[in-house]
Amino acid sequence: MTGNGSDPEPASEDSRLVSLTERLDRAEAAEAERTAVKAGPETDANYKLGNRVLAELLGGIGGGALVGWTIDYFAGTEPWGLLVVLFLGVAVAFRNIFRIANIRPSKPD
Repeated sequence: MTGNGSDPEPASEDSRLVSLTERLDRAEAAEAERTAVKAGPETDANYKLGNRVLAELLGGIGGGALVGWTIDYFAGTEPWGLLVVLFLGVAVAFRNIFRIANIRPSKPD
């Protein structure tokens, strides 16, 4: 650009770009292999188990709150029915979660 001859020749610039492109491609392939999701049957089972635990917890809290609020509404015992039944719902949810966690996985054949 300056005309003093210090600019690299186009051929050397192209070889550097080609080399850089090759190194980037190798790095991207290595990163894709490193971060690839290794999905298998055990991964699917773990997702199912996690969803089951979440459903137990949310169901216990939501069910306890709904039943407790209904009892309070009809019996006029606000907020005690809600608090007692909500506590029971949480306790049952945690009991179910502990039971799920203590199930031994079956050995693959």
